[in-house]
Amino acid sequence: MTQQRNKVRIIGGKYRRRLLDVPEAEGLRPTPDRVRETLFNWLGQELYGKRCLDLFAGSGALGFEAASREALRVLLVEKMRPVAAVLQKNKQLLAATEIEILVQDALTYLKNCREQFDVIFVDPPYQSALLEQVLPQLAAILAPGGKLYIETPQHCDFPGWQVERSLRAGKVHSWLLCAESHE
Repeated sequence: MTQQRNKVRIIGGKYRRRLLDVPEAEGLRPTPDRVRETLFNWLGQELYGKRCLDLFAGSGALGFEAASREALRVLLVEKMRPVAAVLQKNKQLLAATEIEILVQDALTYLKNCREQFDVIFVDPPYQSALLEQVLPQLAAILAPGGKLYIETPQHCDFPGWQVERSLRAGKVHSWLLCAESHE
């Protein structure tokens, strides 16, 4: 078993097998190992030179996994200070200089974002309407050829996006999307 209570294990890359603390917070649930493994098979095992955004960082499992796989820059956006403090501790434990942690609400961040990302991870709290609020804003910050990963508790449609891959694992539905081409 690769996930212990309040711990998450990095499954690939330079930080492989490292255990990270998972913050205590209501509704926080790290992306399961099997889902992360599938996601990084979809993306390619190495993210060398990619800029990644983990918009609702929570445990940071997706962002730390991206950093482990040689991403150039990984931005973790987390609004809860105690959760962000654990992310900072994990960053220091790994000496992960490619990771930046921003303590801010995701909607506020998107409103002010002036950069683009090659991979955006979107795994908002399941009992919220945040996905519907952020989805229309993501095309503007996704670099050309970029990928958007979304995780939800139920099946969804994504108008304006092309579904490249999808997976259902237990209670987790996940998709890898790209911008629809309008040729």
